[in-house]
Amino acid sequence: MSSLTPAQRRSALLALALGGFAIGLTEFVAMGLLPGIARDLLPQLYAQSTSQAVARGGWMITTYALGVVVGAPAAAALTARLPRKTMLITLLAIFIAGTVASALAPAFGLVLVARFVAALPHGAYFGAAGLIAASIMGPGSHGKGFAVALGGLTVANVVGVPAITRLGQAAGWRVAYLAIAAVFVVTLLAVLATVPKVDVHPNGSARSELRAFRAPQVWLAAATASLGFGGFFAIDSYIAPITTHVAELSASTVPWVLVAVGLGMTVGNVAGGWAADRDLRLTLMIGFPLFIAAMAIFALVAHWPAGLFAGAFLVGAACLILGPPMQSRLINIVPGAQMMGAAVTQSAMNIANSLGAFLGGLVIAHGFGYVAPAWVGVGLGVIGLVLVSVSFALETAGKRGAAAVREPAGVR
Repeated sequence: MSSLTPAQRRSALLALALGGFAIGLTEFVAMGLLPGIARDLLPQLYAQSTSQAVARGGWMITTYALGVVVGAPAAAALTARLPRKTMLITLLAIFIAGTVASALAPAFGLVLVARFVAALPHGAYFGAAGLIAASIMGPGSHGKGFAVALGGLTVANVVGVPAITRLGQAAGWRVAYLAIAAVFVVTLLAVLATVPKVDVHPNGSARSELRAFRAPQVWLAAATASLGFGGFFAIDSYIAPITTHVAELSASTVPWVLVAVGLGMTVGNVAGGWAADRDLRLTLMIGFPLFIAAMAIFALVAHWPAGLFAGAFLVGAACLILGPPMQSRLINIVPGAQMMGAAVTQSAMNIANSLGAFLGGLVIAHGFGYVAPAWVGVGLGVIGLVLVSVSFALETAGKRGAAAVREPAGVR
């Protein structure tokens, strides 16, 4: 990549980040448009019970998360032999098709199918984009490379999701998804024009990528992300009722609270990418306690408007500090299957999405109040800290054991 000029590097990285921006739109915009989606696709149920219709409309979010979980490892394996740029273009084409189908599907069931298809390339895109960004930025830049790819998603939460939500509220949710499809089209054209060719890994194959699952550390890291990150989604999924019922602010304030979350995510992502390239282990071992503390602070101060905004920012920042190092951790664990390592992180994050939202809803349903999901998040964060500590301890013990085996031979 040394032949690229600084301007070419910036253009390529911007194109890769734009893809993350579009993914952030397609993943998160449904949360703000659920009432309109439910009213349009489930009119009879909506007339009987608005809450039940909105809850069923939430299957769109669950279906997308399921598509990411299934699609991330599958796409990583099936595209292992493709050059990275060709892989990106293929994945973006699937995004376009799935998002357009989501906008045009006439029935709720077909919309669910379209959302599942649109989610399939999600994890593989972040994996490929992160690896290409790292190559463009030079050796020792895995953390910053994934921060570039994730950076687009965090910016989407600051400006894109609120803007598309407003568009959907004014012109209809289908127009909103067509606008998201247009962003994917622009991304595809930008990738074609700016991203350099990156050769496929010489030993890349579906078998080599799937071999990553033989490593116990992969499963341990995936469990760390699936449980440890669940607290963010437990809070974020119920940020609207926390805003209106706990802080007693108007519904029009909700987008601004989401902006605070997005700003925090953006700051945390940059910090996490920088720190991961300097000391990955230290970043994770400090990052989880920070995340746990942020969720506890949120639970304590969310009753006050200023506390709600500050707590939302802290939770977003502390969570995303952990994003790039977790991606880099999985890459380091399986150096021969980097795409799979990156994709597994995205699958784990969407398991965290489903688990956090489910557990948060469970404690609310049992009458513990809208702040209770934050305390659920604290518990999940503690589990994440324990798992990452066990992972590093096992890794250290393994290295010591290997050194002890080699030492007698060296002495002789």
